[in-house]
Amino acid sequence: MAYFKINQELIDPEKAALLKDICPFSAISSENGRLEISAACKMCKLCIKKGPQGVIELVEDEEITLNKDEWRGIAVFTEHNKGEIHNVTLELIGKARELALVTGHPVYALMLGSDIKEAAAKLLHYGADKVFVYDYPELADFKIDLYTNAFSDFINKVKPSSIMVGATNLGRTLAPRVAARQRTGLTADCTRLEMKENSDLVQIRPAFGGNIMAQIVTPKHRPQFCTVRYKVFSTPAPLEHFNGELVLLELLPEQLQSVYEILSIEEKPREVDISEAEIIVAAGRGLKSKDDVALIEELAKLLGGVSACTRPLVENGWFDPKRQIGLSGRTVKPKLIITVGISGSVQFVAGMRNSDCIIAINEAENAPIFDVAHYGICGDLNEIIPQLLEMIRGEQEHGL
Repeated sequence: MAYFKINQELIDPEKAALLKDICPFSAISSENGRLEISAACKMCKLCIKKGPQGVIELVEDEEITLNKDEWRGIAVFTEHNKGEIHNVTLELIGKARELALVTGHPVYALMLGSDIKEAAAKLLHYGADKVFVYDYPELADFKIDLYTNAFSDFINKVKPSSIMVGATNLGRTLAPRVAARQRTGLTADCTRLEMKENSDLVQIRPAFGGNIMAQIVTPKHRPQFCTVRYKVFSTPAPLEHFNGELVLLELLPEQLQSVYEILSIEEKPREVDISEAEIIVAAGRGLKSKDDVALIEELAKLLGGVSACTRPLVENGWFDPKRQIGLSGRTVKPKLIITVGISGSVQFVAGMRNSDCIIAINEAENAPIFDVAHYGICGDLNEIIPQLLEMIRGEQEHGL
């Protein structure tokens, strides 16, 4: 990265005043005979082109040389709870297999914990070529410093080209710290991934409130690091035959010394996670008042599902933010989703378009949601929902 160097010994009041006048962004200031350039600088270089010669210089960093052949493999961090593997890990292994077809790289899984060898072996059934395991009592509970040590040790020993971590609470905590330790970039909350033949990973994520999809590459650094949203990829079917290998890695005693001490662990009451729901009734701006929310929740309860919403209803205070679907909310993949009063913005559709069955209810017959719905009902929700409730209750009473 280039930067400006100021030769302070060449500064006098006249030159300082001239440079301040030249800068169109007011990024240059002078105090006690010393010139400063602030973060407002846009690197337009007018200060060099039109300013006093030699006072400000553009310094180019040395070109980073990277031998990409030294970095090989697509690695997935395994999130688990006492050996129970989070499904986002399996989704990422499935995606890693697809990406590996482009480069011919192996697929790795990394698992940290205590007494986890048996659980780690399950990952071989989903297509991991090698599962690297750090099995220590000190790793039984999540301690950020020890997990960072083990993760970094894995990278230094194995040198994977790309690393994927689930964008869960744990993943969002761990991945930035490991990426910083490795002095590489991190793309957070990816919703799509593509691979180039030269092993550059194209990391695609929403930006500017979901109005654009940014494509990010890290061509001069390895490993390439990203966190990926849950439910954006499909879980692969387990393989009947596999040739994978379980590899145990070791840490030095000092790498297992933590500055943290866990005094107690309290389990939080389990909250509704719409990402896991198989049936969702989602409400949008078409709801006229907060009283309409009761209809949505009643329908969801009757179907054995959960209620969800779009961003405006969260902003209205009618729903908890954890119930929001879309690029700025949760990604869902239920067997059935019924959208009520939702127009179908790009941001919302990106968060639910992979649902098995989509039923849309909307007054506007040209609403974009009908373009992605499998079934559409055009009409007033206050007329349609009560009829649906009555029909479902009738069928349930007759055991249908």
